[in-house]
Parts: sequence; C-alpha cells; structure tokens
Amino acid sequence: MTSTLPTDKMANAIRALAMDAVQKANSGHPGAPMGMAEIAVALWAKHYRHNPTNPQWANRDRFVLSNGHGSMLQYALLHLTGYDLSMEEIKNFRQLHSKTAGHPEVHITPGVETTTGPLGQGVTNAVGMALAEKLLAAEFNKPDLAVVDHYTYAFVGDGCLMEGISHEACSLAGTLRLSKLIVLYDDNGISIDGKVEGWFKDDTPKRFEAYGWNVIAGVDGHNVEAVNSAIHQAKLADKPTLICCKTVIGKGSPNLAGTDKVHGAALGDKEVAAVREALGWTSAPFEIPADIYSAWDGKTQGQQLEAEWNKLYQAYQAKYPTEAAELVRRLKGELPAGFDAAVQAYIASTIEKKETIATRKASQNAIQAYAQVLPEFLGGSADLTGSNLTNWKESVAVRADVAGNHINYGVREFGMSAIMNGIALHGGYIPFGATFLTFSDYSRNALRMAALMQIRALFVFTHDSIGLGEDGPTHQSVEHVSSLRLIPNLDNWRPCDTVESAIAWEQAVKRNDGPSTLIFSRQNLPYQERTAEQVADIKRGGYILKEAKDAKVILIATGSEIELAVKAADELAAQGIAARVVSMPCTDVFDRQDAAYKASVLQRGVPRVAIEAGVTSTWHKYVGLEGAVVGIDTFGESAPAGVLFKHFGFTVENVVAKAKLVLA
Repeated sequence: MTSTLPTDKMANAIRALAMDAVQKANSGHPGAPMGMAEIAVALWAKHYRHNPTNPQWANRDRFVLSNGHGSMLQYALLHLTGYDLSMEEIKNFRQLHSKTAGHPEVHITPGVETTTGPLGQGVTNAVGMALAEKLLAAEFNKPDLAVVDHYTYAFVGDGCLMEGISHEACSLAGTLRLSKLIVLYDDNGISIDGKVEGWFKDDTPKRFEAYGWNVIAGVDGHNVEAVNSAIHQAKLADKPTLICCKTVIGKGSPNLAGTDKVHGAALGDKEVAAVREALGWTSAPFEIPADIYSAWDGKTQGQQLEAEWNKLYQAYQAKYPTEAAELVRRLKGELPAGFDAAVQAYIASTIEKKETIATRKASQNAIQAYAQVLPEFLGGSADLTGSNLTNWKESVAVRADVAGNHINYGVREFGMSAIMNGIALHGGYIPFGATFLTFSDYSRNALRMAALMQIRALFVFTHDSIGLGEDGPTHQSVEHVSSLRLIPNLDNWRPCDTVESAIAWEQAVKRNDGPSTLIFSRQNLPYQERTAEQVADIKRGGYILKEAKDAKVILIATGSEIELAVKAADELAAQGIAARVVSMPCTDVFDRQDAAYKASVLQRGVPRVAIEAGVTSTWHKYVGLEGAVVGIDTFGESAPAGVLFKHFGFTVENVVAKAKLVLA
C-alpha cells in the first residue's frame, strides 16, 4: 500500500475509532490502540500482505494481536483496510452478536486469525503458525516455485511477556529458528495495576537474545519510519525477531496518556473532546474522511497480491500437479480419500489380534496405521515421547534444519498446547501432542481456547488414573477427566481397549468443529469381544457392551474400569442378578445422541452404577439419585497399581455390593 497522506492522520484514525467505540460501549481498552497506532501503520500499510476481499487467501501473512484486550486496534485496521466489517459493527463494539467482541474471536470477525485475550497465548499461537509455515514450505516448495511464503506477525504487550507461556513458546521458537516470525513489543511500562517496574524488570532484549532471537531494541514506537525500518531488518534475519517499540499508552490523550487510567476504561466525554483537540481531529464520532479511507484501503493491492500468487500457483500446479492437489486438500482441512478404508482395515486387524495391551500402546498402533494415509499428522510430546508413545516408525523429529513431523516440545505443556492451536489455525496439519493426564492442568486454558475456537487439535493424555501406581498422588489423575468434561465443545475419549482406541482416534481426526482429548492407560487392558453392531456404536460415545436379558441393573464404565464392570456383571449373573454393561468412552459424544438412542442404552427404570477411577461428581447425571458411583474422591497413594485399585474399592466385590445396594 502506498499513500501520500501523512502517516499521523492514518494513525489518528485508529485512535479516533478506538476511543469512540470504547466510549459508546462505556467498556473496553483504549490505551493500547492509541499507543500502538503508529506501529500498526508501519506494519499494515507497508508490510502486511493480505487481501481484505478474501480473508482466507492461502498465502496471506498472519497477524496476531496477542494483547487482545486492545481489540479496537485490530477492528479499526480491518475496517479501514476494507474487510467486511462495517462502521455499524464498530459502533456495536462489545454488544451482543456483533462482529466486534470485547476480544478478537476467530470465525466471528473477518480477518481475525485467532481468538486472543488470555495473555501470552496469542504470541504462542503465532509460534505455531510460523512453525506450520516453515514446515509446509519445506514440504511443498520447489527451488523454482515457492508457493508457501509468508510471514507471521504478532503484537505483544508487557502482560504477554510476563505470562510464563511466553517463555515456553519463545524459547522453542528461537531454538527452531522460525525466521518468518516477527513480534512487535509494545513497551509502554503500564499494566492494570500501574507502572510495571515494581513487578516486571526483566531485561527483555537480553532475554530474547538468550532464546536465540534477533532483537531490535530501542525503536521509537511513535515513529512510523523507525518501525518500518526495523521490520525491514527483521526480514533479513535467519531467526525470529523481536522489535522493542517504546511507546506511551493512550498517546493523544492530554490528561491520561502514560497512566493506567487509560488502560481499561472509557476516556469520558471531556477527555475524548480533549483528544480531538490535541490531535486536530475534527470529524464527528465514527466518521472517517474519504482521503483517510483511500490511504488505508487494502483491497486493490490485496487483490493484486493474490492474483500474482495465483499465477505462481498455476505454474506450480502445471509442473507439480500431485503436490498442488495435496497442498489444496490439506489447507482445506479435508481428509484423504483413503482414510476411511485405512480406518476400517485397522479396526479389523485389532479385532483379529484381540490384544491385551495398554491403551497408550493401542494409541501408538493407531497412530502408526493412520499416519500411512495422513501426511498432515504432526505429532509431539512434552518431553515424554517414550511414555506417551506419540511417535511412529516414520516419524522424524523437527529441528531447526530438519522439517520433520514430530515435535519435541520439551517440558512445556502449556506452550505445546497453544502452539498446537496455532498450527491448527494456520492449516495444513492435524497437530497432536501429549503429556501425562495429571499435567493437563498446565495445558487447560489452551484446551479451553481450542474448544472456544472450534479447531481440530488433538490432545493426548496418558497415565490416566491411580493405575499409574508408584509415582503417587502428584502424578495420579483423579479429578482431571471429570474436569475436562466440563469444558464445552471438547470431546474427551477414554477408551478401554484396542478397538475403542482405534475408533477414538478416528473420531478425533474426523471432527472438524472442535478439539478432542484422547486419554490412555499406562497398564495393560484386556480386549473386549463385540459384535459388528457394537463396534459401529462405539462412535456414538456410549453403547451396550455386554447385554443381559431382563437386566436388573446397569453398570456404566470407561477405560480401565470396563474390565471391572464386565467381571462384576459376571459375578452378579452367578448370583442370579442380570446386569447390563455400558461402555461410555466419550460422555460428550453420547450426550449429543438423540433421546431414543440414549434411552435404549440407559434403559429407564433400571438402577445404575457408574465405575471410574476418578472423582464421582460428573457421573451422578447418569445414575440419578437412586444410583451409585464407584469412584475416588480423594487423592491417590504411592503403591503398585493393583494394590491401589483394591485399596480404593475398585474390586468386583465392591461393585457387586453397590449394585445390590441400588437394587435394595
């Protein structure tokens, strides 16, 4: 974009829209948009390659506003450059069902690449996007035709860099030399509580230099040409770049600039008027002069950039038709034509083998089978690959100079999960990453964000209960499965054997409207016999595994406790009590089934007992007031798994006693 209009007028348009929208809503954060206006002009008017008429153009640059509370900065940029974001939407800032929510939300606002707000996660998503770009480029580009070639830019504030996740992600980004990642740091020294020097005195440039980043320090964030020059320098580096931009929060506000008073509240009518006078901004609220619109408009250049890329892609398609078709398929998120056949063949093999193995090993076997037809699989682990079993025979570790398909994330569970979200948002890969289930706590907010954004990211959690054994209560998951089930739009699979594990992976891969967790055991679990109809019903989340004519009680279980339920049903039968066993590997999916199916599985009027080696709270909705739950509402102990299961009442005798109790 080229313009003869002074850049201060372009920047002041951002300030005006930000303060007017926040003032009208009487809610929001005007300080960051006003303080970062010149930084935004430098990036969006001089470097950012995008097409407002096609926000999903494959080779667009990615932009992440990690300090998402400053959302009006992004909305102003999207509106001014020509995205489908009208002035009416700007006026409806923070109102119900508007496209201008309090924090940027992907899939809601055209041009927003990720949902931000929880500080530190946006820049971590950006690391994932930059990594996806680097790996796709290595896989698909040819010496004469680079069809994957774009930058990832992120704006961050002090809060993002205080969050521990930024350390995790930026350290890995430096190690992997993600040279097309450029982060612009709004160094204004202010957060909600005031001047950050009382609690944040990091030498940020040295910190990032230690990570292996290219650092450009001391940039005047209110000088468009200084920021522009820094971005040019960043593009020459062979490593990620941090540009430290010194700014004044709320610049343009005569009485509040540079203070926490401008951070998170409307300026007030008097101060808004004072800003207009100080800036010489004579336009009425929500009015932008035509010459400023013309200077900002990105449609013509965006269409030209995409047209040029289309020509490049057409040449690529002519010369490399197979690769071209594969790239398009993967960027669309479509599964290969052979996936269903591969799944059915693998499931058939598990039925034939009838293996008694740990479900973490059953998971690895499924990965091995499905990876043959899913080149988009991008696995990983938070330093537990040999325990989580997320590698496969053909997996190659990603390194700075190796474009592999398995990422050693290091001991960075939160960073791993949010990087996976960025990879999924970028497109081209189906990311999965693993840790022990008890450490899902470290990842939890990233799982929540994945569910909120409705993206296909697969979170693998192994060592799923007191079955972990001697490592003790610090590592034994008790509350975790139930707590994960509380997150909306997150499917949580806890399979009981090789067949359920295979189908859990299938369903997680096929799901394109949200993430899944795959929760596996450390200990061996026996194969369960099923009919073809029962196998087909696994994908419904819950099904009748063992039927009994005129059942008097229903035993519901998941994962490792299925074996216990089956044995208890056999003992009840020996005592003349018919018991149905229901396997419910995914309560989330089961809850979405129609009422008739759910009633056929959990027959009305028949007492129920739920069995799971975890807290009992989420099972009461299935067993009702008259039912019972065999669970554990305390922390575990350090002892061999078999001893622990007996100690905590996971025995045939206890389940039978509970069943008799509900029948009394």
